[in-house]
Amino acid sequence: MHLIAYVNGKFQSLHNAMIHIEDRGFQFADGVYEVVACYQDNFIEMGAHLQRLEQSCQKINIELPASLCEIRNLIERAYRFNRIPNAMIYVQVTRGMAPRTHAYPETIQPSLIITVRPLPEVSQEKLAVGYRAITLEDIRWKHCDIKSIALLPSIMGKHEAQSRGADECFWVDEEKHVLEGSSTNIFAIKGSEDLAEIFKSNKKEQTHILLTHPLGSRILGGITRDLVIRSARKLGMTIEERPWSLEENGITECFVSSTTNAAMPVYSVDDNSVGTGKPGPVTTQIRQLVLNEFYA
Repeated sequence: MHLIAYVNGKFQSLHNAMIHIEDRGFQFADGVYEVVACYQDNFIEMGAHLQRLEQSCQKINIELPASLCEIRNLIERAYRFNRIPNAMIYVQVTRGMAPRTHAYPETIQPSLIITVRPLPEVSQEKLAVGYRAITLEDIRWKHCDIKSIALLPSIMGKHEAQSRGADECFWVDEEKHVLEGSSTNIFAIKGSEDLAEIFKSNKKEQTHILLTHPLGSRILGGITRDLVIRSARKLGMTIEERPWSLEENGITECFVSSTTNAAMPVYSVDDNSVGTGKPGPVTTQIRQLVLNEFYA
C-alpha cells in the first residue's frame, strides 16, 4: 500500500517523509498528538479532537503551526490521498527543530506531521470473549490530561500486559483506584445482571450505574469516553465520575474505550473474572450506540 504523509507543508510518500534529527519531538518527545478516526468519509468528533489538540499545545506553550480550520483541511486531504475507507489519522505537533538543549528558543517553528493508517478492526472472536487486563501502579507524569507524544510508560505497560497474556494494563493509584489504561479509558458497571430483561420489557426504571474516574490531571479526557457517557445516558443509566476500585461490591461488567476500540468488554483483571466472566448486556448496548455514532 502506497501511503502519503504530510510533513511541514508538503504531502509526500510516507517512505520519503522525514523530520530533521534535531526536531525536539525526536530528541525530547517535546510534542503532542491526536488520533482521528474516519469511517467511510465520516470523521468522528473531528471538532473535539482539534479542540483537544489546541488545548494540549497551549498547556506546553506550543503555538499551533496552522489554524484549526487549516489543520482540518489537511486531515481531510490526507484521508483522500490515502484512499483508506476506514482510517485512523495521526496528527502530531512538535515544538520544532533547534540545537539539542533543554531550553528552547522562543522563535522556534513548530512541526506538523499527519499520517494515515487503516483502522484496526476487532475480530468477532475477540469481541465475543473480551479483553484480559492487568493492573500496574501508575508510573506516569502528573499531566496525563495532555496528550503527549512521550508514551514510554504506556509502551512499558502495554508490553507488560502482553507478556502476561493480557490485552491492556490498568493504571491504578496509591489507593488502588482505577485511573485509565495504557491507551484507553476504563469503565465499570454496577447493578443487577438482568438488564437484558429490562431492555426487552422497555421499562424505564433501572438502577444501573456507570463508573469512571473523573477528569483531571491523572487521566486523558477521551473523545470516545464522552461518547460512552452520552450513550449511557440514552439508556437511562446513572453516571458516577469518581474514584473507584475493582474491589467495590456490585460491579458486574467492565470495559475500555478508545478511538480504535469503541467500547470493548473486559472479562478478567489480574486473572479475576469480572461479573460472569463474559461480555455483559450493558457493555454490548453501549458499544452498539457508540458504533452508531461512528457510522452515522
